[in-house]
Amino acid sequence: MNEPILTFPWNRAQDPEFLRTREWLATNGLGGYASGTLLGIPTRRYHAHFVPNLPRRGRTVFLPRLDEEIVFPDRTVLFGGAERADETMEGESHRYLKAFRLEWMVPTWRFDLGDGFLEKRIIMPYSQNTVYVVYRLEGTKPVRMNLRPYVTFRGHDGPLRDDLKWPIPVRVFQGCCEFNLLEEAPSLKLCLRPSGRAFTFEEKSSGPLLYRVERDRGHDHLAELHSPGYFTVELFPGEPVALVASTEPWELLDLPPAAVFEAERRRHEKLLALAPSAARSGLTAQLALAADQFIVLPGSRLEEHALARASGDQVRTVIAGYHWFTDWGRDTMISLEGLTLCTGRHREAGAILRTFSHYLKDGLLPNLFPEGMRTALYHTVDATFWYFHAIDRYERVTGDQETLRALFPALKSVIAQHLKGTRFGIGVDPNDGLIRQGAPGLQLTWMDAKVGDWVVTPRRGKPVEIEALWYNALRLMALWAGEMGEPSQEYAELADRAYQSFNARFWYEPGRHLYDVIDGENGDDPSLRPNQIFAISLRFPVLVKERWRPVIDIVTERLLTPVGLRTLDPAHKDYRPRYFGDLRARDAAYHQGTVWAWLIGPFFDAWRKVHGDGPRAEALLKGFESHLYDNGIGTISEIFDAEPPHTGRGCIAQAWSVAEVFRAMVESKTADGLPPPKES
Repeated sequence: MNEPILTFPWNRAQDPEFLRTREWLATNGLGGYASGTLLGIPTRRYHAHFVPNLPRRGRTVFLPRLDEEIVFPDRTVLFGGAERADETMEGESHRYLKAFRLEWMVPTWRFDLGDGFLEKRIIMPYSQNTVYVVYRLEGTKPVRMNLRPYVTFRGHDGPLRDDLKWPIPVRVFQGCCEFNLLEEAPSLKLCLRPSGRAFTFEEKSSGPLLYRVERDRGHDHLAELHSPGYFTVELFPGEPVALVASTEPWELLDLPPAAVFEAERRRHEKLLALAPSAARSGLTAQLALAADQFIVLPGSRLEEHALARASGDQVRTVIAGYHWFTDWGRDTMISLEGLTLCTGRHREAGAILRTFSHYLKDGLLPNLFPEGMRTALYHTVDATFWYFHAIDRYERVTGDQETLRALFPALKSVIAQHLKGTRFGIGVDPNDGLIRQGAPGLQLTWMDAKVGDWVVTPRRGKPVEIEALWYNALRLMALWAGEMGEPSQEYAELADRAYQSFNARFWYEPGRHLYDVIDGENGDDPSLRPNQIFAISLRFPVLVKERWRPVIDIVTERLLTPVGLRTLDPAHKDYRPRYFGDLRARDAAYHQGTVWAWLIGPFFDAWRKVHGDGPRAEALLKGFESHLYDNGIGTISEIFDAEPPHTGRGCIAQAWSVAEVFRAMVESKTADGLPPPKES
C-alpha cells in the first residue's frame, strides 16, 4: 500500500502568499477540528489549533493562535504569528520552511534551522476533544522553544470577541494547567507530553489582528487575542515533544507523541483496507481518507448516543462541510454512497440511515441541525426523496433487508404524507401527480441562497429535480413493496402518472432541454440549469430515453467545466461568473453560474447512460487532481468560480464534493466498486 502523502517543496524565495491561500484541516470524528493556513497565520475566524464540538454549544474556538519561538544563541525567531490590523505580518516561518506535506491526513511542516531540521505535526486523536501539536528535532544540537498559546472561548462562527474575564481561574500541577473558562463549560487542559516542563504565567495581548478572508467576505474581521503565558521546552534530537490541548480527562492525555501519530496512521490504514483495491493508492486513496473527515458522531447531541447504545446500534451523521456547515439531511443522503458505500464502511452507512429515521417528521427529513442545537429544521423538499435514493444504494450494495424492512413503515408514511400534503406547501398536485412546493420567504430546494428576506432562487412550483426524485422514490416503493409481500400497485400507478405528466410538460423544445421549474410564480422557467440531469441519472429515469442525448449535449456544451457544472447558462441575464464579495454579492452568485463540484457525480452517471464507459468518461474527473493542492489541501472545495481559472470558493472541504468525485472515480476504475446506475 503506497502511503497517501501530498507534498509541497518550498524555498524562501517564493511568495508567501502561496502558503497563506492554502489551508490545512485536521478532524476528530466528533465534528471538532483544527485548521489554519500553511503559512501559520490565521485568515478566517475558523482558524485555530483547537475547535472541539461541545454538547449544547457546538464547535467552540479554544486556541485561536499558537506562537512558536525558536531561541537561537543570537536571536529569537517567531514561527506561527498573525497579521496585524495594518496588514504587517508577524512570523517568519516561511523563511525556514523546506516542505509541507499531508501524511495520512496529518498536516506536517519541515523547517530548516541551519544545523538541524524541525518537524511539526498536528494530530487530533479520533473520538477525543484533544489536539497534539508535535515537534521533533533532527540534528546534533538541542533547541530551545517557547510555546505561547492564546486562549478564547467563542462559537466558531460567532463574533470575533473574547468574553472571558481575565485573569482566567487556573489550577496548576506538575507542569499542567487547567483553565476554567466559563461556568457550565468544560475546562481547557494544557500540558506538554512527555511531562515535566513548567508553564510560565506572563499575560500578553496581541493588539488588533486582521482576519483577511473575513474582511473580504464582509464580516467582522478584527480581533484582540490574549495569552496567559507560555511553556519552555528543550528539544533534543529524536525526542518528540507535544503541546496538548484538551477537554478530556487528564488520564487520557498521557500518550507519548509518537504513539499518537502511529495510532492515527494505523486507523487510516484500516480504512483503506476496507475500500476497493483501486481506492488504496494515489488520488483515490487520498479522497477515501478525506471522506473520513465528514463521518462523525454527533458530538453536540449526546442523547443520540444514549439511544443508540440502548438499542445496540451505532449513531453516525455527516458534517456537510468545513468549516461552517453542520449535518444537513440533503447533503448526508447525497454523500452517503461516496463517503461510506464506496469506501467499504457499510456499518456506518446503515447507522446514518437509521439515525436520520428518528428525525422524520410530517413526512420530511430534516434540512439541517443548527450549530449546537438538538432540534432540527425541516424546510426542504428534496432531502426526503434523497433518503430513498440513499437507502436504495445501501440495500443494493449490502443486501441488508433487515434495515430496509425496519425503515419501510416510515417510507410508506412519507409517501402518504406527500399525497395528503405537508409543511411549506409541499405535496402532490392532484391534477397531474407531480410534487408542488413553496412557501413565502423560504428556499426549499438545494438552490437555497437567501439574504435577509431575499430568496435568490425561490423556484416555487414544480422544480425538475424534485419530480425526478419523486418518480424514483415511487418506483423504489413499488419494488420494495413487492419484495416484502405488500401491495405495490398504488405506487406503480402514482409513478406512471408522474412519468406521463413530466414528459408532457417539462420538455422545452426551443432550447432542446428541460424546463427548470413549471407552474412557478411567473409561469414556466426555461432557464438552462444542471437540475435536469437528475431526470436521467437516477436509477429510474423520469425522462423518456429519446431526449437523454440532447440534454447531455447541451449541458456538456453550456454548463460543464473541469470541476463540475455551472448552475446557470452563461448566456442568461442573471449569470454571475465569480463568487466573491460580501454576503449579498456571494449569494447572488451562489446558484447563478457558480460551479458545484458534486454535480459531476450525477452528470457522470447520466453521461455513461448515453455514451458508455471509457476514457471520455474518466476525463470528466481529471480536473480535480490538481485541485487537491489548492484551497483545502487533500480535499475538495464546495464551489468554484464559473469561469477560468475556476478558483475554489466556499467551504474548503465539502462532503458531497468529495463523495461524488470519489464515487465516480471508483466506478470508472474498477469492477469491484459499486455497480453503475441501471436503466429500468
